[in-house]
Amino acid sequence: MTDSPSDPGTGTTPDQGPAPATPRWVKVSGAVAVALIVLFLVLHLTGSGFGPGMHSGSGH
Repeated sequence: MTDSPSDPGTGTTPDQGPAPATPRWVKVSGAVAVALIVLFLVLHLTGSGFGPGMHSGSGH
């Protein structure tokens, strides 16, 4: 069994084509997940938006 050498420039073997591109839905899902994480961190670090008194209007 012989392994074909890989092309150091692309990381693919000569009998294989390039890897398929990442689907758009994966990129969009990743961007949405990153945005939600950043939003959560900003709200958490500013002290607003989370906690037991979150829904009370009187500030107690």
